[in-house]
Amino acid sequence: MRALIQRVKSASVTVSGEEVGRIETGILLLLGIAKEDAESDVERLLNKTLNYRVFPDTEQHMNLSLLDVGGALLIVSQFTLVADTKKGTRPSFSSAANPDTARRLYEEFVDRAGEQCPTAAGVFGADMQVSLVNDGPVTFMLES
Repeated sequence: MRALIQRVKSASVTVSGEEVGRIETGILLLLGIAKEDAESDVERLLNKTLNYRVFPDTEQHMNLSLLDVGGALLIVSQFTLVADTKKGTRPSFSSAANPDTARRLYEEFVDRAGEQCPTAAGVFGADMQVSLVNDGPVTFMLES
């Protein structure tokens, strides 16, 4: 399971012209789910995301987590994060989880996140438009 996280001042996701999720200060998380991922990966990656120290303290050092600053989380499914890009010029998606498994794990991730912090989400499998104001910019790739 992979998460590309971006510290944001704001972020939103739109489907068919309708805004389905919006946050202010927090983290935009693009979530990719691979064939071998399981429920244990959900808990591990969510815990890492919520506690990853990417927000500045009073001395402007990245020492505070999303939970420390009371920020929000916007979660968007993105199967392209698990693409194999090592060969050629066309990505291979053979390592991506099947849609039923990926949807189940994505929804579990969103549900568990919502128990711990303000959470918004995109629509699994939809064609989405994501807007953000990247703060820093600060962007990290996390893996379970």
